[in-house]
Amino acid sequence: MLDVRDLSVVFQRKGTRPVTAVDGVSFTVEPGQTVGLVGESGCGKSVTSLAIMGLLPRRGNTVTGEVRFEDTDLLKLRPQDLRDRRGRDIGMIFQDPLSSLNPVIPLGVQVAEVLERHQGRTRQAALREARGLLDAVGIPDPARRLKEFPHQLSGGMRQRALIAIALACKPRLLIADEPTTALDVTIQAQILTLLKELVDDSGTALVMITHDLGVVAGLCDTVNVLYAGKVVERAERHDLFAEPRHPYTHGLLQSVPRLDADRGGRLHQIRGSVSDNIPWPEGCAFAPRCDRVIDDCIGDTVPLEPTYRGGALRCTNPVPQEVPA
Repeated sequence: MLDVRDLSVVFQRKGTRPVTAVDGVSFTVEPGQTVGLVGESGCGKSVTSLAIMGLLPRRGNTVTGEVRFEDTDLLKLRPQDLRDRRGRDIGMIFQDPLSSLNPVIPLGVQVAEVLERHQGRTRQAALREARGLLDAVGIPDPARRLKEFPHQLSGGMRQRALIAIALACKPRLLIADEPTTALDVTIQAQILTLLKELVDDSGTALVMITHDLGVVAGLCDTVNVLYAGKVVERAERHDLFAEPRHPYTHGLLQSVPRLDADRGGRLHQIRGSVSDNIPWPEGCAFAPRCDRVIDDCIGDTVPLEPTYRGGALRCTNPVPQEVPA
């Protein structure tokens, strides 16, 4: 359904050096499949999603590669043709519902306008359908909520409203950009359960962008781990959690608190920050933070090599696999 090939995004302002936010990212999404994009803040996850949707600013950036949705390259579509696709065929749940919703327009109008734009509904018919959408995503008393403004809703309700807008036209592909950020754990669980049910019931393909490995464990089929704009590891969910090969993936998993860990013990941490890296053409960008760095990690480009079960790994000195006794 979605085939992203060698997608790159470079930002540049006059008088400054260009910044490569996404560097040759490739992945595919099949109908009914949930694919995860995982990594720290600044690794290129959200920019990848905005490039796919054609929502990056028109100036100051260069987008190259291919984003094929059902044999159509979205990057080559005219703006008006891409607007016809967005909302109808491809939906997106944005990271911050408070800033994504218009603060001066009632919620019902914001849900209804998607139906008016893409399905030709009248305002009254669209509002009736919007009420059903709010009810479907678990918003109580939807008739009253249609007349309220975003600031009158809780964070969980606003996030559910964004999901209702994204699903209004029953898109075949849904991109969720950290939909549980800043929500308490109870609401997070409800949102994730809702997304899983929607994918299972409708066969919608889902791209889940997150830094929360707990979300990945409960929702994703295939996981792409990003670092400094590149995919450093790709694996099926169970393989990734059972035997992470890239030191970055291994460090992310080790830093997750465990219920069986010693009480009061220190959590594992990856030294340095995401800004501590080297350019990819000069070696592995993760090398300055890596505990397994060797001479071969620096100097030459590190390719993304295929592994078993359709996975891939970009590492010169990976974490060794456990050999069964």
